[in-house]
Amino acid sequence: MVVGLSGSPGSLAALHRAVAEARSRSAGLVAVLAWQPPPEGCEYRRAPLPPRPPFDWEQDARQRLRIALEEALGADAPPGMPDFRAGTGRGPAGHVLVKAAARGEDLLVVGTGSRGVLPRALRGSVARYCVAHAACPVLVVPPSRLPAGL
Repeated sequence: MVVGLSGSPGSLAALHRAVAEARSRSAGLVAVLAWQPPPEGCEYRRAPLPPRPPFDWEQDARQRLRIALEEALGADAPPGMPDFRAGTGRGPAGHVLVKAAARGEDLLVVGTGSRGVLPRALRGSVARYCVAHAACPVLVVPPSRLPAGL
């Protein structure tokens, strides 16, 4: 079983659902956070800046993954899940998740992002990409209603 994480409320809801599904099926779970560096030189397009040390995008992704897991599950792996792994993948989120859940017997769990037209137009929908391209079943989890009720 594979779950996509980004740290968003929708992805955290997907993680909770994936943990419950993995427990009920006695299956392993892999949490994946996709990352990609910005296009080369985009930070210098408007005005030249003094040279900076290179930024470690992969290390940043690992840090964001660790924070998302801690926010959702606490400091430890989910109790009762000995086969829990987490990692990062470089590339567009939908592509990375579909590649991680490449076997037909996998289950890919993703959250829904913001429902606004502008964010979806700018980024596209990871959930839609996964549903259209995955070789396995895809479970799309809506965000929790709890934050809206607060």
